[in-house]
Amino acid sequence: MPNKHHKYRTVYFKRSTLIIIILITVLLNACSTINNSIKQDVKPIMVQHEIAENQLLNVSIQKFESGELPKNKEKRRGLSEEIRNAEARYIPIHLRYTLQKTGYWGNVSVLPDISDPQQNAGSEIIVKGKILNSDGERIALHVDVFDASNKKWFSKTYKETVTAENNIKTEIRKKDRFQNLYNQISNDIIKYRQKLSLADIKKIKDIAELRFANSMAPDTFSNYLGKDKNNLFYLKKLPADNDSMLQRVNTIKIREEMLVDTINNYYNLYYSDLWDSYENWRQYRSEELDTIRDLNNKALAQQLLGAAAIVGAIALGASNSGYEYNTGALESVMIAGGAYAIKAGFDTRKETNINKDAIEELDISFETEAEPILVDVNGKTMTLTGNANQQYKKWRALLSKIYREETSF
Repeated sequence: MPNKHHKYRTVYFKRSTLIIIILITVLLNACSTINNSIKQDVKPIMVQHEIAENQLLNVSIQKFESGELPKNKEKRRGLSEEIRNAEARYIPIHLRYTLQKTGYWGNVSVLPDISDPQQNAGSEIIVKGKILNSDGERIALHVDVFDASNKKWFSKTYKETVTAENNIKTEIRKKDRFQNLYNQISNDIIKYRQKLSLADIKKIKDIAELRFANSMAPDTFSNYLGKDKNNLFYLKKLPADNDSMLQRVNTIKIREEMLVDTINNYYNLYYSDLWDSYENWRQYRSEELDTIRDLNNKALAQQLLGAAAIVGAIALGASNSGYEYNTGALESVMIAGGAYAIKAGFDTRKETNINKDAIEELDISFETEAEPILVDVNGKTMTLTGNANQQYKKWRALLSKIYREETSF
């Protein structure tokens, strides 16, 4: 007749073995799971035939919103507000280079962070964006594109993941680590542009011109534009081609464009200074994230193997019940070894330090003060100081003053 204890030992041992098998299966799955997805190369849409100058729309890209850093301490490690602020300028500048190369656009400019909607007056196409996530390996951006009438072309979220092992070759002003994402944004804007008729393009240009004129002299130009219930601008009428007031405004507009060019030269220098530090930081952080994944998988392996050793020791104790051999010492060693392996697994999860000082210093420097700009106002030299945003706002105020003085308003 079968021994009752032997039956119990057999069932217990089978259960323990099953637990070990499950643990090992989980271990294998965990160690093989790596988030490493990258889309197929996105080729930029390039113009096939030269576009007539009167059909080229100008594009204004605002400094992006920096968004919030991850609340999770683990995901936040190595990131900072200063780096996000730097990215909020870097991304529009690189997008500008991407758009310029396509041949589809007129002037493509990056504007400072402008909270007043009136400051967009005169822009034919406006691109706004927000950084949802950026950690060197993954990027997520939300982008809104409008035309001068306030009509939204599209609102879309873009995401891309590039890990260290993708070994991306980058080139300043030409190929960013996430160039697929930039190309996709550019392609989407171009696809919408391709749907426009010549009449649509002319209307956008006319509205942009009159919105700028209205921002300079609302008493004169407010009757030319209306707004519908959806907050969209529409043309009520057009001024005569030889309208002296509009000609004066267009002269003022040329001065504004010169300042925007100067500010974009600041941005270009900033981008060039930032490139190496930022690219190295992203590459290094991507490698760190890769290492952390390996360490986490190794830690998980140690923990699961440690748990398996403990279960095995308990099973061994149960299977030896009733036998004359004393395996207590072996059980103690297996349990102690398993506990040590679990502890070692947790110890392996350690903080990593990423050198980000250069990026943060550039951000603080740029945010604090830009190079003073000397401007000529009716024969008098004036100096614009402060950061790029402050200089732009001061210049806008000066333009209104110049217009009022020159037109006796």
